Amino acid sequence: MPDVRHDDGVRVVWTTLFLDLPTDRFDAGVTFWRAVTGTVLSPPRGDRGQFATLLPPSGDAFLRVQDLPGEPRVHLDLHVDDVDSAAARAVELGATELMREEHVVLSSPGGFVFCVVRDAGERVRPTPVTGARGGRSLVDQLAVDVPAPLVDEERAFWSALTGWAVDGDTARELVPLERPAGMPLRILVQRLGDDDVRTRVTGHVDLAAAGPDRDVVVAEHVDLGATLVERFPQWTVMRDPAGLVYCLTDRSPDTGRTPT
Repeated sequence: MPDVRHDDGVRVVWTTLFLDLPTDRFDAGVTFWRAVTGTVLSPPRGDRGQFATLLPPSGDAFLRVQDLPGEPRVHLDLHVDDVDSAAARAVELGATELMREEHVVLSSPGGFVFCVVRDAGERVRPTPVTGARGGRSLVDQLAVDVPAPLVDEERAFWSALTGWAVDGDTARELVPLERPAGMPLRILVQRLGDDDVRTRVTGHVDLAAAGPDRDVVVAEHVDLGATLVERFPQWTVMRDPAGLVYCLTDRSPDTGRTPT
C-alpha cells in the first residue's frame, strides 16, 4: 500500500493528477483523454459541474478533469490523512495557501498549484492500456518544470513535503523522486534551459509508452486528435486537442523503468 509518513505524522497515501482544460476545448480534451487512458467519465461534480473523474477499468482512479477558464495546465492532489497538518507542513516548507475548503489549495515556492485532500481509500494502481494499434501506455509521471534559478529550492520542497528521496545526481537536468511502491504518479523535477522564458514553475504529464514501441503509441494518439510537437531520443512531445502539452516516454508502463 502506498504510504509515506513524516516525523510530524503527515502521510501521502495517494496522488491524483488534474487536467485543467479551458471551457471552449473541455469536451474535446476529455474525449481525447478518455480514449488514450481507456477510462469512462464519472458524473460531473461541483457548482458548475466543472469536475469529473476518469474511471479506469481496473484499479483506483488517479486522473481527474476540471473545466477551468484560461490556458490548459495540470495540477497535483496529494491525498493525506490530515489535511490541516499537511497544509501546515507545506506552508512551513515554503508553500503559499491560496484557498481552504474541505481541501486546501496551495502553490509551491516556485508557483506550481497543488492541493492536499482527504484520503478516500484509493490504493490500487491501474494497469497499462492497450491502444488500437497495439501500443501499451500508462499515465505515470508528473514532470515539474522548473526555471533554473528555482530548481534547488523546488526540488527540496517536493522531497520534504512528500517524504520521497531525491533519486540521483542533482546536477542532472532530470531528477526524479523515489515514489513508494503502488503510488500511481512519480514526480520528476526538470530543470528548464537557460533560454527558457518561463519564470514560474509549471508542469506536464508523462505517459510511459515503451510498450513495446513508443512510435506506435504516438501514432495512436495522433489518430485520436493529438499533434506531434517534437521527437527526442527518449521521449516525444505531444499536444492534445485542448492545447495541453504532454510527453510519451521510453519508460515501461509495467515497471516505470527505461528499458536498457
